[in-house]
Amino acid sequence: MHTFLLTIMIISAVIVIALVLIQRSQGDGLSEAITGGAEQLFSKQKARGIEVGIKRLTIFFSIVFFACAFLIGYYFK
Repeated sequence: MHTFLLTIMIISAVIVIALVLIQRSQGDGLSEAITGGAEQLFSKQKARGIEVGIKRLTIFFSIVFFACAFLIGYYFK
């Protein structure tokens, strides 16, 4: 069981890393925070198509990763 959970955890970690690298940037980072980013506030841009799927897959595999980490820590102290 420990080996199975560890394998699933490693696979999900690699997939999460790949999905995060594939995703498009959502803003300009620190410069967006300093300037206020008002243009983003009033423009209602929704993610469409493949962007939504990649975001949902990232969330799913992140949950799988943390669930495996929790189960390994809880059952195999």
